[in-house]
Amino acid sequence: MHGRALEPPPEDLGARPPSDGGTPLPFTRRRLALLVAGLVALWLVGVFARQVGDATAASNQADQMRARNAAMQRDIVSLDAELKLIKQPAFIAQMARGYLLGAPREIPFTIDTSAAPLPSDAPGTVGIRPDTQPQADGPLDTWLQVLFGSQP
Repeated sequence: MHGRALEPPPEDLGARPPSDGGTPLPFTRRRLALLVAGLVALWLVGVFARQVGDATAASNQADQMRARNAAMQRDIVSLDAELKLIKQPAFIAQMARGYLLGAPREIPFTIDTSAAPLPSDAPGTVGIRPDTQPQADGPLDTWLQVLFGSQP
């Protein structure tokens, strides 16, 4: 010993000695308060995340309802147009002819379902079909001809 006196060990200010004089206690008031504050913060984050999820789900559901309402509006417009069409006397008369209920002097007729198909040169049909010539020019050449005329 060199003439120095032994200094007492510095006191640990963060932990209180236990009543039995052994190791310090693991939880102090400060640590317990921090733990409770952390748990409360986690709970608040969870509640907020749930609210955001619920709001997103409600927004998606509202978008789906808007799309469904728009489709229903289109259907209503289409059905109104069809109703106007079937209320016209000409449409009613045409449908009545389909049931052989025409005017008193009309002679109803139907086409036999077992009849042979018409020949290709029958009156009222397109007997000669025009031949289409394949174009050797590409799209760019076609545009240049349209813009500047044909080149000799």
